[in-house]
Amino acid sequence: MGRSYTYTYHKETLQEWLPLTRIHILIHFIGVLFLCYYRISHLFLHPPSPPWILITAAEVLLSVLWFFNQAFRWRPVSRTPFTDKLPREDKLPGLDIFVCTLDPEKEPTLQVIDTVVSAIAMDYPSDKLAVYLSDDGGCPVTLYAMREAGAFAREWVPFCRKYGVKLRCPRVFFSPMGEDDEHLLHQDAGFKAHRDLIEGKYEKMQNNIDKFGSDPNNVRIVSDRAPLIEIINEEPGLPLLVYVSRERRPSLPHKFKGGALNTLLRVSGFISNAPYFLVVDCDMYCNDPTSAKQAMCFFLDPQTSKDTSFVQFPQMFHNLSKKDIYDSQTRTAFKTMWQGMDGLRGPGLSGSGNYLSKSSLLFGSPNQKNDYLADAEKYFGNSTGLIETMKVMRGQKTSKKSISREEMLREALAVCSCSYENNTKWGTEVGFSYAILLESSATGYILHTRGWRSVYLYPKTPCFLGCAPTDIKEGMLQLVKWLSELLLLGFSKYSPFTHGFASMSIIHSFTYCFITMSSLYAIVFIIYGIVPQICLLKGISLFPKVTEPWFAVFAFVYVSTQVQHLVEVVSGEGSVAMWWDEQRIWILKSVTSIFAIIDAVKKWLGLNKVKFSLSNKVVDEEKVKKYEEGKFDFQGAAVFMAPMVLLLIINIVGFFGGIWRVFNEKDFQEMFAQLFLVTYVMLLSYPIFEGIVTMKSKSE
Repeated sequence: MGRSYTYTYHKETLQEWLPLTRIHILIHFIGVLFLCYYRISHLFLHPPSPPWILITAAEVLLSVLWFFNQAFRWRPVSRTPFTDKLPREDKLPGLDIFVCTLDPEKEPTLQVIDTVVSAIAMDYPSDKLAVYLSDDGGCPVTLYAMREAGAFAREWVPFCRKYGVKLRCPRVFFSPMGEDDEHLLHQDAGFKAHRDLIEGKYEKMQNNIDKFGSDPNNVRIVSDRAPLIEIINEEPGLPLLVYVSRERRPSLPHKFKGGALNTLLRVSGFISNAPYFLVVDCDMYCNDPTSAKQAMCFFLDPQTSKDTSFVQFPQMFHNLSKKDIYDSQTRTAFKTMWQGMDGLRGPGLSGSGNYLSKSSLLFGSPNQKNDYLADAEKYFGNSTGLIETMKVMRGQKTSKKSISREEMLREALAVCSCSYENNTKWGTEVGFSYAILLESSATGYILHTRGWRSVYLYPKTPCFLGCAPTDIKEGMLQLVKWLSELLLLGFSKYSPFTHGFASMSIIHSFTYCFITMSSLYAIVFIIYGIVPQICLLKGISLFPKVTEPWFAVFAFVYVSTQVQHLVEVVSGEGSVAMWWDEQRIWILKSVTSIFAIIDAVKKWLGLNKVKFSLSNKVVDEEKVKKYEEGKFDFQGAAVFMAPMVLLLIINIVGFFGGIWRVFNEKDFQEMFAQLFLVTYVMLLSYPIFEGIVTMKSKSE
């Protein structure tokens, strides 16, 4: 166990082998410097050839990315909340939960409702909890389903509290996964009958929603509509349940999910005005009902509360296979990167599973004075009612009088209009940022530059569970979208290379430099996948001979990198097979990220229209079967796979042609490194090659 620091409501523990990690980084850094010296010095000692220039550029870029990447490993920490030490429930602050949905064709309505119901059943005082659903599609089926969910929640919430149910997503509780939960319950004579009764009502709700959604008109997105707010549940003993559909007009910008979240921030100010809120994706149900209290251990801790902006939980999935061939669990992000950032000034903001302080989004820096509200209309818009709710949140005196429910809804509808944010600071200095389409990534970064800190909590029991992509197409669509937007952030006025260095610690800025520039791995791997292979066929050596001292530098850097990765995987309860599979999918994703670079350049030049591509969350049983068998599924991903197919062809030719040439020319020592490289790529790529062949045979 590493050194720990105990606070009032939580404990922070440094990584146990931190000194060894830092020593390894420093030794590896020396090796990287020697490697770069070897490459660059040869440019001046000998007439530089195009292959040598290309491979030097690739290795220098790779070295820079490695350098930024080590910032995540400089001070990783883990945290333990003390929920039993929190104040009594009647002393806990209010909490809002925001769920966003758009298209019932891609985000099945029943899946959305399961998420909403699990949020309503959160282990938190009902009179302090409110759940908001933003329906950005304005679909009739979503409003109907919310009404059905409100009726079901009147039965489900008391049932969960009476028997101490832990799995509060009804779909999970009534599935085989819920059986373990049942054994923990007080199974008195009435429990089974009560359970069967609730299950019958849940099935009735599902059937009603399915029947209503069978009419195509009820699942159609309405892109030209007036705003609508409906308070569905406001009974004593139950959390508030609110449906929100903001105004949408085809000719006016709506700022995608960021705009929807900012609308919820304003609307919730009129209805519940809680100081904290949770953002959760519509397909990620609340798996552990205690997550809110765990987050409050950081927001309410007197030693950390003043400047804590958000608490981030990992995005985890219930449908991961044992092999997880697409690395959907993103171990590197959630077990290495986010924990490493947590030891600096905090992790970035992911799109789901984060609890946020509204004050951090609305009122500037942690030391912002109350005169921030003196020119409130300039920042927040012309709604005096909204400004008064913000004064209440800040503990200031307010002239707001109690108003009727109808008047409150009328004011709330006004802040849902398309034009409300015009000539305000929403999306720039207030609320979620519109700097890029990834509103969460940009917002988390900007909050850090303003002086806020964040917290990362990786509990043993996953607090939120979603459905991971089970084919390469959806994963690649997400990857290209994320990386292109992050690259745009890296070249924007908020760039971590300029704005970040001026506003944050250097080492924390390095983490954001890596995040925004990680798509540049595509350049490295494309050069490494073409140049050495062609040179191998032509007998052009790009690496030192095996007998030369400089060869030891290259060997050391390679082995050191692999050992570091292996230790991180195994120490995180992974396996050697996972280590090998992660390398494969890393190379595949890195090569595919060339499309992210192209997309970012087009957007930067104004050649591409900014549009939001929604991930498809509909489950395809055939794809799930292949995923569970550990077989790559490239159906529909031909475009994304084109660069990888090209590199595989070059490597196959280089492998067999290189072996033939080496045996004939007897220059094994000169060509060993290139022969090793092409062999390594071939071994890694075999399952990918198999998947491509399967895709081609099916298409025929």
